[in-house]
This record gives sequence, C-alpha cells and structure tokens, in this order.
Amino acid sequence: MFFYFKNKNRTIKELRKRQGYTAKELANKLKVESSLISRIDDRKLKDVPEPLKSKLLPVLRGDDLNKVPW
Repeated sequence: MFFYFKNKNRTIKELRKRQGYTAKELANKLKVESSLISRIDDRKLKDVPEPLKSKLLPVLRGDDLNKVPW
C-alpha cells in the first residue's frame, strides 16, 4: 500500500529500471507481450489500467525477491 502511494507518480520505466528489469524481462515475468510493456513505459503508475496494474505491483515492489531459496 505504501509502495503505491509513494510511487504512483513515477513512470513504469523508472520503476522497472530500479528493479533492474528490461522491458522483455518484465514482460516474461508478467506473461504479457513485450510490446504492451513498451506502450505503457512512459505512463505513470496511476494511469495504468487496473488488470495490468495488479500484475505489475508485486513485481515492481520486489515481492518475488523474497522467495529466493537461500
């Protein structure tokens, strides 16, 4: 929740780069086309449509990094 309020005015590209993902890697993680990520790269997080935003938030927040086996 705090992640969204803190970063809602940042672009997807900024948030993606902060996590170290390319557009293609992010698309593979979300199981969507890389062209979709390229289209929303310049949008702010608050302007992304809801079904995609709910997929993006956990990845951009870094929740998947908490499941590292070591």
